[in-house]
Amino acid sequence: MKALLSPDPRLLKEALATVRIIIGLLLVYHGQEVFDAELMQSYMTWDTFKGDSAAFLVYAGKTSELIAGILLTLGLFTRMGALLAAGTLAYVTFFVGHGHFWYEDQHPFMFVLFGLLYFFTGPGTWSIDGKIFVKKNT
Repeated sequence: MKALLSPDPRLLKEALATVRIIIGLLLVYHGQEVFDAELMQSYMTWDTFKGDSAAFLVYAGKTSELIAGILLTLGLFTRMGALLAAGTLAYVTFFVGHGHFWYEDQHPFMFVLFGLLYFFTGPGTWSIDGKIFVKKNT
């Protein structure tokens, strides 16, 4: 019981990595819509995307979700993937949605918060970043 109530972290790096991988896979799931031309065309009919830049905005957003998801899942350039996810989903929250992140637009805003979390904490364990950027003892 004492361990349960303790403020000390338990398996912090593993927990961060597990949540990072799940968040990444969710972003990949949403981003893979970029390969569905019919669905992408339906997004372009939304009032937010009317005009000459509709295709660019819709494809850029879904491609960003896909790339951010891949980076987060693999733990590769995690902080860049986290910023990409946070920026893309902040745009979705405040410009595509109504900006009501406390109610209607909670789903994309939670990705913004997770993006900020991984920007500041890094990938945790089980990441390519950990292999590439390992500090060598001299």
